[in-house]
Amino acid sequence: MKTRLKEGQKVQGADIVCEMLVRHGISVIFGYPGGANIPIYDALYKYPKLHHVLVRHEQGAAHAAEGYAWATGRPGVCFTTSGPGATNLVTGLADAMLDSIPMVCITGQVPSPLIGSDAFQETDVLGVTLPVTKHNYLITKTEDIAPALHEAFYLATHGRPGPVLVDIAKDAQTNFAEFQSPKERDYLKNKIKHKATIEEVEKIAEFLNNAEKPLIVAGHGMLLSGDGKTLLAIAQKQDIPITLTQLGLSTIPSTHRLFMGMPGMHGNVAANRAPNRADVLLAVGMRFHDRVTGKVSTYAPQAKIIHIDIDPSEIGKNVKPTLGVVGDAKIVLQQILPKLKKLKRESWLVELKNWKNEEKEKVFDKELNSTKLKSAQVVAEISKQTEGLATIVADVGQNQMYAARYSTFRKYNTHFTSGGLGTMGFAVPAGMGAKFGDPKREVWIVVGDGGIQMTIQELATIVQENLEVKIALLNNNYLGMVRQWQELFYKGNYSAVSLKNPNFQKLCEGFGINSMKAENFKRAREAIKIARRTKGPFLIEFVVEAEENVFPMIPAGAGIDEMIVSRE
Repeated sequence: MKTRLKEGQKVQGADIVCEMLVRHGISVIFGYPGGANIPIYDALYKYPKLHHVLVRHEQGAAHAAEGYAWATGRPGVCFTTSGPGATNLVTGLADAMLDSIPMVCITGQVPSPLIGSDAFQETDVLGVTLPVTKHNYLITKTEDIAPALHEAFYLATHGRPGPVLVDIAKDAQTNFAEFQSPKERDYLKNKIKHKATIEEVEKIAEFLNNAEKPLIVAGHGMLLSGDGKTLLAIAQKQDIPITLTQLGLSTIPSTHRLFMGMPGMHGNVAANRAPNRADVLLAVGMRFHDRVTGKVSTYAPQAKIIHIDIDPSEIGKNVKPTLGVVGDAKIVLQQILPKLKKLKRESWLVELKNWKNEEKEKVFDKELNSTKLKSAQVVAEISKQTEGLATIVADVGQNQMYAARYSTFRKYNTHFTSGGLGTMGFAVPAGMGAKFGDPKREVWIVVGDGGIQMTIQELATIVQENLEVKIALLNNNYLGMVRQWQELFYKGNYSAVSLKNPNFQKLCEGFGINSMKAENFKRAREAIKIARRTKGPFLIEFVVEAEENVFPMIPAGAGIDEMIVSRE
């Protein structure tokens, strides 16, 4: 992208903001203008190749930036004004922080003489966002804009990725300064360890070469490393079964013979039972989240645990490993691969295959062959018609679990969702951002009737931009996950979970988006076909069984061995 500013040229701070975006390869920005950032919007006129997407709520901007980053591997960028504009970003920042999504958020701030005076639309954005960002800045001088933004893009993408916020006072945007290109330097030099030591590599190889029942648990860090091939090469060389956490899904094809599913509260039977049978557990780019381990004291107590993560603070935070290795997942696995012997582990794989067959009989077959329309059927049919190549952007709740459990991921990096924070309302704007990031992707947003109403205004953005995203709305007229807990653990007391929903077809008509309604599987299959061949955005409302439950399930506070496979 062509730059405009020359070294030493005297320009306004707002021009420097736009110039720095161009120099960091940014072409799409999600944002909302206001009084404190209007100079930046005025400068956008000089940069026609910076495409600004006018969202309908700042939270939508943050989630859209997340989806863009997930699809591209580059930082998502969003603009907001001061005060409420900035505070509306907080949920998205927290979401990106927990899920390691690179973002650079640029907020306007009141003029520097007014900071601290409770001026109109003033908020201490640094104080508010400090716990939910990797780093943040308050810029009051025009000459500080370029170096701060340069550093922000570096920090967002190096080491463990995350969101960085740059809060710029309005007078810093309007004042003039000489533009100087920031000097290239390694801001995190000697603070990021990428490689394992020779001793660590030898020890890992020793553990795996001598194991009888090894298991790989890979998470989002493996996906972020950009390499599922080395992971698969290690597994294939030694017949090691692989499980992928929810955020790690699509790192390897889910059709591969060594893939045993997703561990966790609603994970697969084999993936949940294997850790407590394995003698060596290789954990890569995952943080032993409580939803994966269940009761920590009962998680894999018999196993030698190897934990590889680029963030040293994650080693031993939740589960104490036998060997903790700080390093980049891709690089460390590439170091390990040549040291491994070629081994077969048929009896171990048969044991896991039997667990997979048990789940198929008790859960999958019943869900997929139901005479009533089930969410599982809808997700599986989308996967079938798209041949497992579509990008699935899932919201939070039962719909999220159905999307993870019943989708077939044949293509790398095609499953996006809110993991650590569990943000309802994530999927619609994140799916929009994913499509902007990679227009060639076929994007399916899977969302519940509760979640869609949290960011439903972004349908207007999707229509305005004429984005070809498809939305599978799984409507059971309940807050389904909470209702399931109330049914199973609170004596069926359905408290504040019943939804009186709008007429979604009329709502879509108002937004100007094509839609259909499906109440049985035949109609559902037809609607998916029609949506896929219709140009532009399309929403299908699938009226699914009201009180369907996601199984298996590990009760809150229980160990993974206490998993409930099915209701029967």
